[in-house]
Amino acid sequence: MIDLLRDDEGQGLVEYALIIAVIAIAVIVAMVFLRGNLQNLFSNIGNNLT
Repeated sequence: MIDLLRDDEGQGLVEYALIIAVIAIAVIVAMVFLRGNLQNLFSNIGNNLT
């Protein structure tokens, strides 16, 4: 029973998943706050390509 409690084999995967989730939330929040600037940027890029 003690060996089962000390088994931390899947711990790394959970930590990576949490880090990815935090980064994804930060990117979404940044995109919400910078929405107008991003729209202008992509519009300018699109206009310059045509």
